[in-house]
Amino acid sequence: MTGFCSGILTAMVTPFDDNGEVNLPELGKMIEYQIDGGTDAVVVLGTTGEPATMTEDEKVAVIKYVVENFKGRIKIIVGTGSNDTKKAVAASVRAEKLGADGVLAVTPYYNKCTQDGLFLYYKAICDAVKIPVIAYNVPSRTAVNIMPETAERLADIPNMTGIKEASGNMAQVVETMRRIRGKLDLYSGEDFLNLPMLAIGGAGLVSVTSNIAPALVKRMYVLVKENRLDEANEVQDFLLPLEDACFLEVNPIPIKAAYEMLGFKAGLPRSPLTELSEENKAILQKEIIRAGLRGV
Repeated sequence: MTGFCSGILTAMVTPFDDNGEVNLPELGKMIEYQIDGGTDAVVVLGTTGEPATMTEDEKVAVIKYVVENFKGRIKIIVGTGSNDTKKAVAASVRAEKLGADGVLAVTPYYNKCTQDGLFLYYKAICDAVKIPVIAYNVPSRTAVNIMPETAERLADIPNMTGIKEASGNMAQVVETMRRIRGKLDLYSGEDFLNLPMLAIGGAGLVSVTSNIAPALVKRMYVLVKENRLDEANEVQDFLLPLEDACFLEVNPIPIKAAYEMLGFKAGLPRSPLTELSEENKAILQKEIIRAGLRGV
């Protein structure tokens, strides 16, 4: 299945207040900033949203708030993956009941399942819900890799709609695209590879950098889709140092600091993640100024 969502899908942070509690009003301000910047969808409770350190009640509160306040204005995709298939299914069913437009399910982590295990995991999720499901391949975090042959098998599942590819292996990505073209949509999950993934037919970008630079990232996307590659490369060249700065430390440490620099109250990441180092803050601040970014 293709055509569920194209364009910029921002992998949203979850802002925390000074007491470390979820700050829903601030999340609302961040999503308004995304809408103003031309973002097409928000992904909440993905890796960037720190769901691994959130309670189930907090996750429900985030989904309810975003759906109640933004449903119909921007597509809402909820991260639901787990290393336990039953939990991933339950989280996906819950997201659907709460009004999500689709779900993003990371591959099972730590367990290191086989390719057959991956297929059955995604089939179980898709069988349990009617909304579109996007698979998320990020082997650097999960130790599991969706191989091109398995991606092709996933295309046979009716409501499987795409793959977010963050393997960083362009040879694999190209082969995956060859096998799923016209059957599933491909989404870039690596900001550094956004342009080449779009150039081979990617439908969109699940971006971290678009948290703070939605209009710039959207501009690059539009230029590629209009086949204005020289201009798209100029925008990507301009973005690259900022993207580098957004990954100076493990995501979402830098992007939360970047939001703070733009005047948002993103708060600190939850332990075991730590605050961005002072040295890296200086680098990030320099790139935000160079890019001419303005927040609230």
